[in-house]
Amino acid sequence: MTLARQEADLGDPLAALDHTTLAMRNFRDVGNTAVIRVPLAWLATFLDRLELYEAAATIAGFAFSPLTAASLPELETTIAHLRDVLGDQTYESLAHKGETMSTAAMATYAYDEIDQARQRLRP
Repeated sequence: MTLARQEADLGDPLAALDHTTLAMRNFRDVGNTAVIRVPLAWLATFLDRLELYEAAATIAGFAFSPLTAASLPELETTIAHLRDVLGDQTYESLAHKGETMSTAAMATYAYDEIDQARQRLRP
């Protein structure tokens, strides 16, 4: 996750997405359903930066927890921004959709959103 954040800050969003995917897969493969929320929380923040608001809100709904709030304080700022952009009602609907997904369903959703973000970022 540190590499993903550094790559994003240094201007290589494709590498950031690659590192995020790797972190998610590592946590999924070992069955760590609690900590997989940390890379998902960062992904929500990153997708918000890319103006992929609906995906960001859905993933944020799944990812938000005391652990992610402590590990990634910018998630709360992201959520506030998503509420402003989408409106409270739309944000709540999308976040609820994410909250109710299983870990496997969220991972599949996140991988799909990462692929779409990659397509958008490629020249």
